[in-house]
Amino acid sequence: MSTVSAATALDRVLQHPAIWRRSSAGAARLRVQSSGWPELDARLPGGGWPLGALSEILFERDGLGEFGLTMPALAALTRARRRVVLVDPPYLPYPAALASAGVDLAYVTVLRGIGPEAPWSMEQCLRSGCCGAVLGWLAQADYRQLRRLQLAAASGDSLAILLRSASHAEQSSPAALRLLVSSSETNTFVDILKSRSMTEAAPAWTLR
Repeated sequence: MSTVSAATALDRVLQHPAIWRRSSAGAARLRVQSSGWPELDARLPGGGWPLGALSEILFERDGLGEFGLTMPALAALTRARRRVVLVDPPYLPYPAALASAGVDLAYVTVLRGIGPEAPWSMEQCLRSGCCGAVLGWLAQADYRQLRRLQLAAASGDSLAILLRSASHAEQSSPAALRLLVSSSETNTFVDILKSRSMTEAAPAWTLR
């Protein structure tokens, strides 16, 4: 291989969204899916959910709006006829609520009651390359499983979001993005705990 062709091949590899560079130039190459929340996009590197990478939404308790954070992006993907897969959600999603949020139900698949098979199912959906987004609710997942999900997201170039308890916030994770959804008596907040391309902490966003 000539020096020129080798350099070209290397450049193609470095352009892949799974490659992290510790520089603003690397951040500019991020491929994202807008969250549909302008206040959140303004805080996320690249202006949205990272594609081809794993994101985590950690929440203090059910019902804080953690799933709702993803709804505008899911609506946009299904409008573009991209398949959305929900892996083992704790509650059966209400079809009327999804439809009212603009989600095309014809492009939504729900896998429930699979328990220990949830990480494997999520990984296979991500690797398939035919899903616009795969969301999973995993009660337990070790670092090895999270790493496999990160690699699967990169290979399938999908939007991959893992929703789980805030009790996992202190655990190490290979996820490219980690958000924490918490609440006070009157408000719900979204904090960015980790993002590969952030150079400084972003202020918390008040969801409601």
